[in-house]
Parts: sequence; C-alpha cells; structure tokens
Amino acid sequence: MLVGAEHELPYHRPQLFPQVLGKGKINADKLHVHDAEWFKKKHIDLRLGTIVTQFNLERKVAVLANGQAVEFKKACLATGCRARRPQTAGSNVGNVFYLRSLRDVLGLQEILETEKEIVIIGGGRVACEVAAVLSQRPKINVTLMHRGKGLLARYLDEESSVWLAEYYAKNDVKTLLNETLNGFEGRTVIRNVQTKSGQRVAAQAAIVAIGADMNNGLFLNTPLNYPAGTPVNDYLETEEKGVYAVGDIALFPDRIFGGQRRVEQWHCAIAQGHVAGANMTGRKRIKWEYTPHFATSVFDLDFDFVGDFSKPATRVEVTGDRDKKKFIVRHFHLAALTGVSLCNQSADKVEAAKTEIREWPREIKRYD
Repeated sequence: MLVGAEHELPYHRPQLFPQVLGKGKINADKLHVHDAEWFKKKHIDLRLGTIVTQFNLERKVAVLANGQAVEFKKACLATGCRARRPQTAGSNVGNVFYLRSLRDVLGLQEILETEKEIVIIGGGRVACEVAAVLSQRPKINVTLMHRGKGLLARYLDEESSVWLAEYYAKNDVKTLLNETLNGFEGRTVIRNVQTKSGQRVAAQAAIVAIGADMNNGLFLNTPLNYPAGTPVNDYLETEEKGVYAVGDIALFPDRIFGGQRRVEQWHCAIAQGHVAGANMTGRKRIKWEYTPHFATSVFDLDFDFVGDFSKPATRVEVTGDRDKKKFIVRHFHLAALTGVSLCNQSADKVEAAKTEIREWPREIKRYD
C-alpha cells in the first residue's frame, strides 16, 4: 500500500518549474513517474489524497484519515519536507507562495496569467530556478531578493557567487542583494515586500524559497524523531525493526565524510527508495552507499554539485573561465577536498569529481 496526501499520481518534482511554469502547460508523460496502470500491474494499493493520522510502532498499525486501521509487517516513512515560512508580518496574505508541490505550482501558474510583478525571496536552488524560468516568460518582471551578496553561495566561491548574481541581472532579473525580508504588506493580497533596511518593493505576487522543514509530525514523540532527522542504519532501517525511512527525513551513516547525513534532494530520495524497497521485500540486503550530488539548470548554465557543502570552505581552487561559462570550483576544508562545483561540464568530469571526492584521504593533515 502506498499512501500519499497529494491527489496527483507520483511525479517528478524537479520537472515542476520548467514544465509547468516555463511552458505554461503540464506534460503528464514527463511529470508522472508511472501511469495508473503501472501501479495496478504491480499490485500496489495506491491511496492518493489520503493522510495517515496515527502511526503506532508497538502494534504496527497505521490509521488513515477515513478511520481505517492498516496493520503492517514493514513500513517505509517517506514524508519529506514542507516549505519553510518566515516569521514575519503578512506571511499568510494572498498571492504569497511557498512552492513544494504540484498544487502550489499550479496556483502560481494561474496567478501569472494576470499578475506580472513577481518578487522571489531566497538565493538557493529553488529561488534561482524559479527566477530563471519566470524571467523568460513574456511581460513578467522578476525581482530576486537575497540577504547575501551573491547566489548559490553555499556551493560556489565568493567571486563565482557574485558573478552568478550579475549574470541574472544581465538576463533581465532585478537583483536586490544584501537585503533581509521584514514582511509583506497588503490587506487581502500582497502589495509590497518590505525589507529590514526600509525598502518597499512593489509586488503582485511573492515566492518564498528560504529552505524546508521536515514533515515529522506523524512520529514526533517517538524514537524515530530527532532534531537532525530520523536515524537509519546502512540498510535504511530505523531502530524500530521493520520500519525504514528514506528521502528528506532519513539521517544515514556517511561513509565518505563520517558522521551522519540528511540530504534534501530528489535523486537521493529516489535512489534510497530502491534500496529500502529491496531491503523490505528481498532476501539479500543491500547497503546504502552514496556520493552526494545534485544538479540544477538556470538559463544556459548547467551546474553539478558533488560532495559536502555543509561547512564553509577554508580554501577554494577555481579552474576554467567564468566569462566562457565553463568552470570548476573545488572546496577544501583544512587539507581535505569536501566539494566540487561544476558549471557546464561533461558527464565524465562529473563522474571524475565523484571519484575524486570518494578517494580523497579524510584524515586531517597538520603542518607546523
């Protein structure tokens, strides 16, 4: 049984922005992971638009919103994340969007038919992708507001981050940098975005992309819930035998960098689903091994980010040419290579970066 709160068949989330916002229509074949017939052939009891209200670990029972109690031998938690909301005035006013699902994006798509002044708050992947897509639509004016002085700063060196912000400006995106959100003005729908410096930016719609929070309410007061995520072992099984966790909530052992890691990326979640599914149903157990990697595309720039970007780099090495839109940034923490960011590089170079990350010695070298 596959239970999901959304009414739509499972779909490829990375395709939401280019397929729905970019082209102005949904290509279902590209969005859906599988059609409805596939689930029937695989004997999967698909419960769409359904919420699990209780999850009893002792009795191994899940209670659905309609009151049905479902007993299970094994379960997989894939509850994901929700868009983070700012603790500011007006965060719930009309035409302020928090993009996480197809429904969210469809709501924005409808608004874009009439409203043309769009302000996007954030400087990470979602904010950058949406800004790039919307700026290429006719008659849409996009302002990208971010508290830093560059974009994708977590994954790029300072100069490349500033260069990227300037690249957005060259592509008709107004960038409002070094500004922090103070609130939204408007009685029923948004009229202005207010910054802490006192600026008021006219807006007919705003998109907030400032991160995500885990959907852990179902098991909030259980051993499955920790501040950093739901701990799992090498097989993606929690300390509760027969209960697995994957995706945004799974806190798994990191065999490359040490410690534990939680990754909020679509491709990681899909790969974990394959491993957890095999371990739940198969005879031979499979270990989860992962080299962190995700990709994003903005305008004519294809980025790949490989490795660990959770800590600020103590040193970076930049090769290539930003002006030619083809470069590589290597991030070092002390003596260890921790991350590689690639712009418009071949698949072979991305794979080479993964190998370099995996094989780099992790012990800290000290020098007098």
